Amino acid sequence: MALSDDDAIERLASKVIDRSLAKAEWTHAAHFATALWFLRNRPDLATAVEVREIITRYNEATNTADTDASGYHHTITLASMRAAAEHLRTHAPDAPLHAVLRSLMASPLGHPDWLLSYWNRETLFSVAARRAWVEPDRAPLPF
Repeated sequence: MALSDDDAIERLASKVIDRSLAKAEWTHAAHFATALWFLRNRPDLATAVEVREIITRYNEATNTADTDASGYHHTITLASMRAAAEHLRTHAPDAPLHAVLRSLMASPLGHPDWLLSYWNRETLFSVAARRAWVEPDRAPLPF
């Protein structure tokens, strides 16, 4: 799914909410696009509790097991939501969301391993970090 306009981002977020998004379309960019859309358009869905519920239900719909090694990851989700919120704050309130996403993906956040600047791999991919928030152990998050 091309995310080159705001309507495409809204369609993506709606498909995540209604659990109709194809699993192959749930990419790194799609995660951030959904986070940005929630933050701007549905802040009630951008809370830790709501995001966990939405992703867990989406995972169930796509036969993605939430286990100690796969599926929902709380620390990654919350860190990504914080990163998306900070990136969104650096743009004008009326900036097109697809432009915000393009800027985010061109930043270090666009690299799937961006979190390893803040967490050791073992810590980030631990069961504890998957299930609950675990503070960074390499460097504090800047947001």
